[in-house]
Amino acid sequence: MADSPGAEVALDERDVRELVRTVAPDLATLPLMRSAEGWDNVTWRLGADLAVRIPRRLQAAPLIRHEQRALPLIAMHLAAANVRTPLPVFAGSPTSHFPWHWSIVPWLPGGQALGRPRRDNTVWAAHLAAVLLTLHRDAPADAPRNPVRGVPLAVRDDSIRSRLADLPATMAENLADIWQTGLDAAPATESVWIHGDLHPGNILVDGDRLSALIDFGDVTAGDPAYDLAAGWLAFDAEGRHVFRRATGHRYDEETWVRARAWAAAIAIILCHSSDDRPDLRALGHETTAQLRTASTTT
Repeated sequence: MADSPGAEVALDERDVRELVRTVAPDLATLPLMRSAEGWDNVTWRLGADLAVRIPRRLQAAPLIRHEQRALPLIAMHLAAANVRTPLPVFAGSPTSHFPWHWSIVPWLPGGQALGRPRRDNTVWAAHLAAVLLTLHRDAPADAPRNPVRGVPLAVRDDSIRSRLADLPATMAENLADIWQTGLDAAPATESVWIHGDLHPGNILVDGDRLSALIDFGDVTAGDPAYDLAAGWLAFDAEGRHVFRRATGHRYDEETWVRARAWAAAIAIILCHSSDDRPDLRALGHETTAQLRTASTTT
């Protein structure tokens, strides 16, 4: 099982202030506090309304650039759908002391949907559907491309099956069947903007309201089915029904079959490789349980 990699470049408070000073000297004296640290990035809260988002390792550095490039193109559309995004306020460049791009972004209201009872998410299921209908518009030819998100399922077949082989047989059999059904489905015929990492940890909820989508580092042009996997990652059967119904006739049945397969793939990865993140491992097991239902509509 994979553990969270150590930071290849670690910054303390003084270092972060120096970065901020390079793009916005007037902000460099605001209160600054480390608020979150994941596999790829560390986030520092800057004052009451801003955050500094900084890569921890070389492999993650391009993801910040993807956000800086893509969010100005899509954030205004998502704002029209009444959801906020971490649209960079300042796009920081490498310095003599820090080798990668980084961003100052808004501090967004709400808390992660990760860990909330699924039954409580039904209230914003239709809103998430509306946001995806807005997001899933044709992407330009020069949009970022992600080698593992939103690609044809066959591209990921070897990787997913190698992880399946390590899971208990009672779990793996059902997930393998769902994955194979997705492989057998017709491939995507469109390439649209997708979030690329739409699980409950990247969905912010303020009370009972969907308030923001965060972490667009995996934003890419690809198959919308990848984002629709959120139906199984975030909701129970009732919530999925509301979610799918709210998309109307935008997505055909084959897209939903692929979406369910992507949900199975994500569950496999979370169950296989999240020993250091019990919250994500729990999400993998919860999603596996949801996927035991036979129909793509539930």
